[in-house]
Amino acid sequence: MNSYSDIKQFNELFNEYYERIVRFAKSYVRDLAAAEDFASEAFAAFWENRAILSDETNPRAYILTIVKNKCMNYLKHEQIRLKVERELNNHSEWVFTTNLNTLEACDPDFIFSDEIQHILNETFEKMPQKTRQIFFLNRFDGLSYNEIALKMNVSQKTIEFHISKALHALRFALKDFICLLLFILLHR
Repeated sequence: MNSYSDIKQFNELFNEYYERIVRFAKSYVRDLAAAEDFASEAFAAFWENRAILSDETNPRAYILTIVKNKCMNYLKHEQIRLKVERELNNHSEWVFTTNLNTLEACDPDFIFSDEIQHILNETFEKMPQKTRQIFFLNRFDGLSYNEIALKMNVSQKTIEFHISKALHALRFALKDFICLLLFILLHR
């Protein structure tokens, strides 16, 4: 055992450096609760490992190294979270813009033409019954994926699969009209 096995010496170390260690961590993570957790965990790790540490171990450096690593992990996690959040925001903005552009270009006479309605009816008839039912619940009844999953007692992934399958079939069936619609939109 080294000299820091004594609880009195540990308490002196804790009382002298705890606040400094918390301020150090907070200066990086900007979260007082997380900084306090990191400091407490580092002091606890030092106390638990005191018997196996060499006499040359500098307690303050040992504790600060643990806190430094916890701060780095916290910041890396935060960096990933922010990146995902940005990507989701970018995707949401793209979906919003696409929906707005599609709605602006919407011509009800064209959409409800007999030819398109015939193609849609044929496509819906060719779809498996479950796929058609899920698609109708989502697009025509306005139910969310979660609401459909609960109503049909299936997973949300199953709902996503069937909606994707229906959209693929519709895109394929309406590919000539989609190209025409894009041509009209791009040459206005």
